[in-house]
Amino acid sequence: MRKRVPRGERGAALLAVLLLVVVTGAIAAAAIEKWRLSRAIATNVVALEQARAHAQGVEQLVILTIDDMIARQPERTTNAGGWNGAVRRIPMPGGALAEARISDGGNCFNLNSVAEGDPRTRLSRRNTGVAQFTGLMIALEVPEAEARRIAEAAADWVDSDARAGPLGAEDGAFQGGDAPYRTANTLFADIGEAQSLAGMTPETYARLRPWLCVMPSTELSPINVNTLLPEQAPLLAMLAPGQIDRQRAARILAARPAGAWDNLVDFWRTESLSELAIPLDAQLQPQIRTRWFALDLRVTLMDSEFSERALIDARIQPSRVALRRWTN
Repeated sequence: MRKRVPRGERGAALLAVLLLVVVTGAIAAAAIEKWRLSRAIATNVVALEQARAHAQGVEQLVILTIDDMIARQPERTTNAGGWNGAVRRIPMPGGALAEARISDGGNCFNLNSVAEGDPRTRLSRRNTGVAQFTGLMIALEVPEAEARRIAEAAADWVDSDARAGPLGAEDGAFQGGDAPYRTANTLFADIGEAQSLAGMTPETYARLRPWLCVMPSTELSPINVNTLLPEQAPLLAMLAPGQIDRQRAARILAARPAGAWDNLVDFWRTESLSELAIPLDAQLQPQIRTRWFALDLRVTLMDSEFSERALIDARIQPSRVALRRWTN
């Protein structure tokens, strides 16, 4: 005899089935979403790896271009041909597009020049580098007191000792905050480290960022007076802090001979420079031939974008990549 289902329990089986369907559907939806996400990640990884391969190919093309330019004019580097700062768009296989910008990589302030010595042994404060960093900031309208504090802090950041210099800052100045840290006591590895210097504000860093660079040595910035543009006058003014202002430096560059300076003697004999009191190491600092070339590269492939900044050493041919940083 069939047992009669109580009225209060009718539909329980249907409800159980419906709940099972809902749970199964939720599991299936989650699995599909994970599969979709995994596929998107895999697609992006493949695209970025392909973009990186394209970037390496463009690197080699740029190196060949630089070596060809040097071979045609080995004694000096000028802006002839419009290469300095120009952006070249290069179509790549698979629908990718590369945009490459080559510029004189020495026309900047080398943050590591605030010190001298060998990072493997000992680094000490360099007076000329600190003075030039201060002079550059003043030329860029950073208040003098703030500029001096930042420049001294940069020297303490790099030098090997733990003694704070005048207006400088060693470990003790950074250990009392919410996220304490220590000075590097070695070379700057990236421009972004400058944001950690005592006295550096986000506004000041944003103003300085286009003028700064990091080279793999403590050499004073090898400013090429033949490729320096009039709008880069602060970099010339910093060679003689307090003696050349930004406007005067711009006039010197605007009056550059049409064929560029043939040698540094002619450059220093320029009427506006001949009577200045400049330290010997700063007198030897300007160049007429570029050694360092900066490459800013962006590769776009599908929905992925890959960026690279490289520093190319052209001292000896064939040129080579000395530093490379990738972002995406």
